[in-house]
Order: sequence, then C-alpha cells, then structure tokens
Amino acid sequence: MRDMAPRLSEPVITAENLNLVFQTGDGPVQALRDVNLAIGKGEFVSFIGPSGCGKTTLLRCIAGLEEPTGGGLHVNGMTPDQARRSRAYGYVFQAAGLYPWRTIGGNIRLPLEIMGFPKAERMERMQRVLELVELAGFEKKFPWQLSGGMQQRASIARALAFDADILLMDEPFGALDEIVRDRLNEELLRLWDRTGKTIGFVTHSIPEAVYLSTKIVVMSPRPGRITDVIESTLPRVRPLDIRDSAEFIAISHRVREGLRAGHVDD
Repeated sequence: MRDMAPRLSEPVITAENLNLVFQTGDGPVQALRDVNLAIGKGEFVSFIGPSGCGKTTLLRCIAGLEEPTGGGLHVNGMTPDQARRSRAYGYVFQAAGLYPWRTIGGNIRLPLEIMGFPKAERMERMQRVLELVELAGFEKKFPWQLSGGMQQRASIARALAFDADILLMDEPFGALDEIVRDRLNEELLRLWDRTGKTIGFVTHSIPEAVYLSTKIVVMSPRPGRITDVIESTLPRVRPLDIRDSAEFIAISHRVREGLRAGHVDD
C-alpha cells in the first residue's frame, strides 16, 4: 500500500445546507437538515449514526436516488441526476442483489450489457474485476453456490465493472459474521488502494468506520445532521491488530462522543 499522505484535490462530492423532507400520510418528516460536507478525490469516507438518522438517505441523495428538498448537492460538478446518467458512480446495496438465474459472470456483465458495451469488452472487464475481488474462476458459478461473503464481493465487482471513479456502499457487510466482515474489510482496503476510487461507506459499526476510513462523518438522530467530521490519523497500512492501538481507540472514542453529542442536541 502507498503511504497515508493526503490525496485531496478539488472535492468530487459537495453538499451545502442540504435538506430533505419526506411527505407522508402522517405529515412531513425531515430526514436531513443543513448537511454540509466536502469529499475529496480518493478519500474513503464512512457515514455512521443511529438507525434512522439519514445515513442511507444521504448516500441515496448523492446517487441521485432521492431528491433533496433544499440546499445544494454536486457530484463531479454535476447534479446527482446528471452524475447518475453519466455513470459517475457504482452502488453496492446492503444485500448482494444478485439474480439467481444468472451466473456470477452474468450478473457482473449485466450492467455492461445494458450500457451497450461490446461483448469482448464485457468479458475483459468481468475478468478484471473478478480478479480485483479475488473471485477469479467463479464466473460460471451461480449465487446460491457462493457464501454470503463471496456474494457480496461479486456485488462489489458488479459495481466496479464499468470503472466509475466513485463507489457508494450502503452497509454492505452488516449481515455478515465478524470473521467474514474482518476479512472483507481488509480486502476492501486493498481494493481501494489499488484502484484509487473515492468511496462513500455507510455503517453502524464504530470499529469498521475507524478501520476503513480517511474521514468519518458522524450523524445525529433524525433529522440527520452532521455532528462531527473526523480526519483519520491512522497510517494507510492497517493490519487488523491496529484496532488495539492507542490511536485507534482514541479515534473510536471521538466517534462515540460525537454520537452521544447528537443525542444530547436532539
């Protein structure tokens, strides 16, 4: 891995006084309030907060899957909808979402087929991303023949297949056991280091957020607000046992304090 020197340039994602109010049968519900954030190229940014705080909603706004009701939001200098149509990002959902009737290779090739990539390029891209996520040789298997962790790696490969610069991940490892989750955390860091992509990552886990991120965005209960933005001081090379270090524990403590402050302010 490269050194942990900052790789920041012009922000690729910016939110300014972002608000989102959902209209429901019981009246309006404010999901996000006055969110301000800048994410630089090549950063790994985790969003953490209690259930229902708007983490996923914010990620979906960035992806152009929800429309803010106030403020500004730009992705690569475009509106989220323009960025979505220009294929500026790949999106990994909480569940792998693989079609059971298609092979792993077929699932990975599907977005490339929809986008009209030539067959030879679809095959080349599929092989390349399978190697990235350490699933080379599994392209003819069906999802039900793979473990949950392998299915989620295949989902990540599918999101990487069209080589967008931004990867948005909505708690992709939340349903996995701790041993598998630890391994996938290590693999995700290696993948991020090799590709240099900008990653937005939703999680409920403080250790996961601290282990993975260059920046941790701590959010309050609904309406979702940012209570702290923590720039990680951990080295870029991060073995799992770094979680026992004093520096890791200190950052985890600050995240916990930010979560507690959000409840107090509510």
